[in-house]
Amino acid sequence: MQQAYHVPVLLHEVIEGLQIVPSGVYVDCTFGGGGHSKKILEKLNRTGKLVVFDQDEDARKNVPDDPRILFVPHNFRHLQRFLRFHKIFSVNGILADLGVSSHQINEAERGFSTRFDASMDMRMNRNDSKTAAQVVQTYSEEMLQKIFEKYGEVSNSKTLAQKIVEARRLQPIETIKEFKNAIFPVVKGNPQKYLAQVFQALRIEVNDELNVLKELLLQSVNVLASGGRIAVITFHSLEDRLVKNFFKNGNFEPEQQKDIFGNPVKSELKVITKKPVIPSKEEQLQNPRSRSSKLRIAEKI
Repeated sequence: MQQAYHVPVLLHEVIEGLQIVPSGVYVDCTFGGGGHSKKILEKLNRTGKLVVFDQDEDARKNVPDDPRILFVPHNFRHLQRFLRFHKIFSVNGILADLGVSSHQINEAERGFSTRFDASMDMRMNRNDSKTAAQVVQTYSEEMLQKIFEKYGEVSNSKTLAQKIVEARRLQPIETIKEFKNAIFPVVKGNPQKYLAQVFQALRIEVNDELNVLKELLLQSVNVLASGGRIAVITFHSLEDRLVKNFFKNGNFEPEQQKDIFGNPVKSELKVITKKPVIPSKEEQLQNPRSRSSKLRIAEKI
């Protein structure tokens, strides 16, 4: 496994929180550089098993030659389907690190970073058809405003959407440089922070990230064994809110749902982390990209 591919965030806290059973079955939904997986494997005995998901073909190169590991080259929104396909009906733990890997950010042609000039791609799975350039080029002004407001919490999302539609009438917007030039007149506040919010919104839309997370959380309850744990690392408030509400209430709303008799429908999970776990000051210094990460853990009742 390549160390430089991606530095695993909150590694010690994740491994401790999962309470790994040596003979258990575990799932790493976002294999990436394999940093978390490597530590999980160290805790497993010869009969333990680790299933790793990653839709990014580049991640396959990091899979170790270990009979205990099973690589699934698909999006983790298909968790239950592929576990069943491999005759796995319950697992002892699930980990999902929802951050974009350092590898993806540092590969200019992937289009995730504002630092490079490249095609506006942003696809986690390069076999998917929708790119950020297509979103920018074809979405209506109303749709663009909605995604910037909802997924990027961009304060002037209406003005931004108007500016994009106006600019693309004059010439196509296909590269990061063309996009940055087009929106430059409406950038507010710190340009770096503003662009990060805008790029986040486009990335979430391209990869359907919030719906993918919802599907994972709903399926996790079905596949976790009693006493099994799920650990999710989020990197922005939209994800964290979904995880927090689901662990606490069993749904994605701030309140518990009620059945037809008015009784609260309780979550099948017990919250282990009353407050999200954040990286230590040392980790934040060593790995600045860990700064916005939050870890939440729950246990199947």
